[in-house]
Amino acid sequence: MTVGTGLVSLFGADPATYVPHPVHAAGDRTYRETNCYSDVLIELLHARGDEPLAAIGATVRMDFEGDQWTFFKPAPGDLERLFGLDVHEMQPYRALPDQIAEQLAAGRTIIVELDAFHLPDTAATSYGTEHVKTSVVAEAIDRDAQVLRYFHNASLYELRGADYRGVFRLDGEVDPAILPPYTELARFDAGERLEGEALREAARDLLRGHLARRPPTNPFGRFGDALARDLPGLLAGDAAGYHAYAFATVRMVGSGFELLAAQAQWLLGEDEAAEIVAAMNAIVDGTKVLSLKLARRRAFDPAAIIGDLAGAWARATGGLDAALA
Repeated sequence: MTVGTGLVSLFGADPATYVPHPVHAAGDRTYRETNCYSDVLIELLHARGDEPLAAIGATVRMDFEGDQWTFFKPAPGDLERLFGLDVHEMQPYRALPDQIAEQLAAGRTIIVELDAFHLPDTAATSYGTEHVKTSVVAEAIDRDAQVLRYFHNASLYELRGADYRGVFRLDGEVDPAILPPYTELARFDAGERLEGEALREAARDLLRGHLARRPPTNPFGRFGDALARDLPGLLAGDAAGYHAYAFATVRMVGSGFELLAAQAQWLLGEDEAAEIVAAMNAIVDGTKVLSLKLARRRAFDPAAIIGDLAGAWARATGGLDAALA
């Protein structure tokens, strides 16, 4: 397929005027960003005009996996049922800018892991300083002008020039030891696109199914055991080790339950969801306290905080059970 020159865009969104979904725009949130994959799908659906909160019910299945909490993201089957969105792996065997342009012109897009070293929106963390893979969704590309517009983390951004050449490895020979990025195709023709009450009912049904598959035992007890074991090494280690641990543990579970609280309020209404949201917010607050204590690099006993987190998890999941029965 041949695509004409100039800017090829999926929705015609402009970073200068784009308004992110409320879970990314609200100033009172503890975790404005969750994880790169969930965040880009939230913004992709939002930019299309869908309500992404319908699709995050699988997050309630988060478990402590032994050394980290589940890296949550919308379940592919949920995306198909709710929005007709099919996400599946594709082969990046050709020049990636050409593949992106062709898929955008066909009304599809590509989710791809790129190097945050070349992403200007990571100026406070990785841009120009650290090579870190992260998922983005292409919204528009201009191969002649070397411009890419992309959803990443909490909004829509643009890169160009040297960053464009760097992110697509266009300058010089590509090191054969660097493997091609993991790439997925996102297409919107896999089924019906639900709206209104039909979307809400389907989301309730999906959440009910995920809730039935939540961890069989309270995961915060297991997390507390692991934290007590890991704490001496964390306190003796360096800042990089702390940040990696915090992202995989307290930040992951905290951001997941903050997202679930937003879904519960959207799904059940403010009054019916009040106690559930309060319990989920207690998880968010507890993870924030743990994160701050870990950052101080001083010995402490996490038992009381873990006990509170375990109680909040039981109230949150039990409340959902009752509300969805």
